Amino acid sequence: MKVARWIYLIAGVYGILALLPSFFLEKMVTPPETHPEFYFGFFGSALVWQFVFLLISRDPMKWRPLMPITFLEKIAFFVPSMWLHFTGRLPMGGPLIGGMIDGMLLALFIFAWWRTRDSAKGAASMGALTLS
Repeated sequence: MKVARWIYLIAGVYGILALLPSFFLEKMVTPPETHPEFYFGFFGSALVWQFVFLLISRDPMKWRPLMPITFLEKIAFFVPSMWLHFTGRLPMGGPLIGGMIDGMLLALFIFAWWRTRDSAKGAASMGALTLS
């Protein structure tokens, strides 16, 4: 369970540090952003998920049912960035590296979920014992 805490804590802190500056860098996007609602909506939604990761890090067993949903959050950027890169639409650089980091975090999230399975089974059986 300790490993799950660290994985989600590091992911949340990293995500906040990586995403927060983007709110002030809109003018540096090339080509210039023509739909600022998409730009700020993407970064705002992504930033909110970092707080979910921090929540999970506080008590991984309590929030374990959310873990598979966090896989989807990582897949949502990892898969398109890889697909775009391999079809020649996303060159090597920041967005591709961000996608690769999301792929690594996806693997760590799955690992954290897998590592907490025995504790989840134990908690479920304890609950069954107290109900009888």
